[in-house]
Amino acid sequence: MLNVLGACPLDCPDTCSWVVTVEDGKAVKMRGNPEHPYTRGALCVKVNRYLEHTQASDRILHPMRRVGPKGSGQFERISWDEALEEISVRLRGIVEEFGGEAIWPYQGTGSLGYLQGCEGVGGRRFWNALGASKHWLNICSAAGNSGLTLANGTPGGMDPEDFAHAKLILLWGTNTLTSGHHLWKFIQDAKAAGAHVVAIDPIRTRTADQADEHLAIRPGTDAALALGLLNVVVAEGAVDEAFVAEHTSGWDDFAAEIARYPVERVAELTGIPAEAIHRLGTRLAHTRPTAIRATMGIQRHAGGGTALRTIAAIPGVTGDWRHQGGGVAYSTSGHVHLNIDTRDDLLAQPVRTLTMTRLASDLEKVKCLWVYGANPVGSTSDSERIRRGLLRDDLFTVVMEHFPTDTVDYADIVLPATMQIEHMDLHAGYGHLYLLWNEPAVAPPGECLSTTETFRRLAAHMGLDEPALHASDLELAAELLDSGHPSLEGITLDRLRKEGWVRMSYPQPFTPFAEGFPTRDGRLRFPPRGKAYVPPRSVAASPYGLTLITPAAHTFLNTTFANNPELVRRAKEPVVLVNAADAAARGLSDGQRVRVHNDHGAFPALVEISDRVAPGVVASPKGRWPKLSGGANPNSVVQEGDADLGRGALYHDNRVEISPAGA
Repeated sequence: MLNVLGACPLDCPDTCSWVVTVEDGKAVKMRGNPEHPYTRGALCVKVNRYLEHTQASDRILHPMRRVGPKGSGQFERISWDEALEEISVRLRGIVEEFGGEAIWPYQGTGSLGYLQGCEGVGGRRFWNALGASKHWLNICSAAGNSGLTLANGTPGGMDPEDFAHAKLILLWGTNTLTSGHHLWKFIQDAKAAGAHVVAIDPIRTRTADQADEHLAIRPGTDAALALGLLNVVVAEGAVDEAFVAEHTSGWDDFAAEIARYPVERVAELTGIPAEAIHRLGTRLAHTRPTAIRATMGIQRHAGGGTALRTIAAIPGVTGDWRHQGGGVAYSTSGHVHLNIDTRDDLLAQPVRTLTMTRLASDLEKVKCLWVYGANPVGSTSDSERIRRGLLRDDLFTVVMEHFPTDTVDYADIVLPATMQIEHMDLHAGYGHLYLLWNEPAVAPPGECLSTTETFRRLAAHMGLDEPALHASDLELAAELLDSGHPSLEGITLDRLRKEGWVRMSYPQPFTPFAEGFPTRDGRLRFPPRGKAYVPPRSVAASPYGLTLITPAAHTFLNTTFANNPELVRRAKEPVVLVNAADAAARGLSDGQRVRVHNDHGAFPALVEISDRVAPGVVASPKGRWPKLSGGANPNSVVQEGDADLGRGALYHDNRVEISPAGA
């Protein structure tokens, strides 16, 4: 019996350290690593079924070629040599006739690995050698990253472990107990010491149930609330004048902007009672340290980047960045300084960048779509238009996958991919300050190959002899750790493989901006006048009366696990949460089958009448495979578009109507 240290690859801030027990070459047990300071021995309800998932009967184990119409999911098994030959011929032909930019490598967040996943080098060097279009992975956190970078010079913020030292905690647009539950231990430590916890969320989530207070904010009005709270802070005389003078810029203009958002106006914009805003603003003014947790859901609307920029201004005004347990935690990725060399020098000339959320519109620009770590038919906005685009006869689609997703059904060639316990990878959490190593615990089943090995073999088959395209996983990992940044001091590949995880070389306590910011002038940059709040697009005139939120499901992670029988059973049928007032106005009853729709599409659901959403807001969790959920999921009604910054996604900024099924 052997215990192998690894790391969860999934799109979650916690990036857990796990231990896989192997007996006679088979993984028989997986548990959270009790030695890891953040994981503390616990995995989530989803990943607790990961081993079962790797051994599922519907796993793709061999290369396949389409034999039926596109979208039918009809395939025949072929050999790797046949697959590589057909792919090579098609790619060469596309490059010769249309140029390399006609290839779109569409990579998603199915794995956040720096070797096999979206964070690192997997496949990018190969695509540069072909001159393929670049891919901008803007679907998850781009707007917030951009807003925080404008404010602080980096999306990195406070150490989440320091929430244990906070006296006031604002959980802003984040459902901690579903999407990153390990932070809750540190919040509980703070609560035990007397901290007050406030959940700010359009939905009364399971996290909001555990908070001391819940403010049901109108979707997309978070920046307005931040300004209203700061209006109270200013009125209370609680501005940290010394911090503002020493470490910020643009205060006079920002102070004038704050004055334009008195509590009464903010109450009208946000739907939160004025007395609740004033009460929280007063508490914020006089409670140090205050910690703000804001994750990706908060920035998936038209003003998402500005919302994070304005929220980032709060600890600049109050001086919370001075204190352990004070500041904003959005993503710790800005503190990760690995040497990610995608070898752009292999490009013969500059190429365009195609954005993930514009797949529906931009698919017509390409002749080859190569999908890996992604399930765009299930996860990307305007999914009905994507389906239509994937039906094109002149589009060559290759999908590297574990399971027969909706996207796989449209592929010309399907390649079997390894899962995390079967390959090497290097990880860094975006919710903590640890690097983790994933050692393969078992051999891949069938003919599954890792991302890196797939591209090595394809490069060899195409006669591409650039050495960088053939680097081994260990060579790539050593390159990643060789950045020379002080945060990696003392962290070698040998050490990481031996220990399994290592905290990056940051001090404890870690107060990253106590003495300045990584901006050009070393100062936090307050939003300019008139640019501290961008309204959601859902407030614009629309024939549809309801704003749709698509939060994370408790049992799925994006569309991962949405074919796991037990997790599907626990999730039950797709639902749409509707406030009683909205249900009554439409003659809807609890449990009724309905059609949620707008001009872009529709999806089926059961009505769940609930006070967890306010009037005018409805919610339907994301993550369902359309073909297992009546043919469509909420992304059918999510309109393609860009947030104000970073071209972020707009999943929580769409208007819909609800009608009885069949109407």
